[in-house]
Amino acid sequence: MSPNPLVNKVMVLIVCMIAPTAWLVAQDQLRTTDTIPKPVDTVTLPHARIDSVEKVLRIKNLNPYFTLHVDSTLIYRLEINKDESKFYWYLRNSPVGLRINKDNGTLTFKAEKSYFLSGKLRYDNEYRVNIGVQSLDNPTERVDTSFAIVFYNTEIVPAKVKPSVNSTLTIEEGDTLAFKVQCEFGSFPIDNITFLSNMPLKNYTPVKKCEDDFIWSPPFDFVKETDSGKVKILYLSFIGSNRFMVRDTAVVKVIVKDALNYPFALQEYTLAAKNISTYILQLKYTFVQLDKGVKKTKNARTGFDITSSTTALTGSILTSSTSQDAQKTGKILPSVGVSLVPIKEAVAPQKVFDQNQASSIRSSIKRLDYMLQDNGLVGERDPDISKKTSKLKDELKQIQIQLIDIPLELAHSMSEAELNEYFNSPKVNRKYRLKK
Repeated sequence: MSPNPLVNKVMVLIVCMIAPTAWLVAQDQLRTTDTIPKPVDTVTLPHARIDSVEKVLRIKNLNPYFTLHVDSTLIYRLEINKDESKFYWYLRNSPVGLRINKDNGTLTFKAEKSYFLSGKLRYDNEYRVNIGVQSLDNPTERVDTSFAIVFYNTEIVPAKVKPSVNSTLTIEEGDTLAFKVQCEFGSFPIDNITFLSNMPLKNYTPVKKCEDDFIWSPPFDFVKETDSGKVKILYLSFIGSNRFMVRDTAVVKVIVKDALNYPFALQEYTLAAKNISTYILQLKYTFVQLDKGVKKTKNARTGFDITSSTTALTGSILTSSTSQDAQKTGKILPSVGVSLVPIKEAVAPQKVFDQNQASSIRSSIKRLDYMLQDNGLVGERDPDISKKTSKLKDELKQIQIQLIDIPLELAHSMSEAELNEYFNSPKVNRKYRLKK
């Protein structure tokens, strides 16, 4: 008998409904306490592994960086993961004043200001300190590590402007005023410097920052004739400021005295000496012309004198001759010699005036030469240059007045060397030297 299809379908449906439940029950029956997985964070390690971790020595609360200000106190206790009574603590390369309790690992430090004033400690310097903990029973059980400690100052030290000169200076016109504007750095350095003065200045080097040079030279017309005491007072102000606009001012008082314009005075002296040298050359040439004229006249007069004397002597000789003609000629010749005298005076008169002028010119030349030598400059900056220039001018003026009637000619045909050679020749010196 064939099974009923409807019954078969019902049985299949019942089996399908019962099968998942049976499978879950079978699965629950297979699971045990040992097979159920536990959460990861609750895994229980073996006892041997736990013991090995606990045996590793370590410092639990080490701070790698300490920062202290002046006059502060540090008290910090270090801890380890084992019994502290069986270990001791130590420090290496520790700064002055830092200590540790070898029994309990307590760090103590008193940052006294005297340490920094004496130079034993410095601000903003990182000190690396080596620290260790050692077992008393097992030498191999130890920890060596390090930490850093830095000290800073809580006081605000103001920065100051310090010029490299005194607060009061005295200079003369034409001198150069030069100094360095330094800065005394404090907690906050000076960023820029502003320059001020009580009167306008020209041709000075500006100062904008520390270590700049201030250079200025007062001109020769800086001090006026109306200034009392021939001095002028100048105030130089250097104002330094930091990034917080905190200012510090340094004032330099400069007393400027009236001084000689030496370059101009030197030009004036050179011009006066040149004028005298030119005038001396003119006088020497005039002297040469006068002396040559006197010399030519003297030669002519000497020729007449020799001729007259020769004629008179010849007449005297001929008068003693036996010849009548010779005696007649001898009587005539003395009269001829006498007649040459007025001819000599007419043809070559004595040039006494020219010779006196030549002597006066020669003495004036000698005097001017002496004045040039006596008033020569000494050193690079002769303080008496104005007096010497005045003497040269006065002497030249006086000589020109004395020789105002003497016609001066420029020495076109003779050089200066030729004039000096003629003027200083032995013959001229013998001719115009003083005689008793």
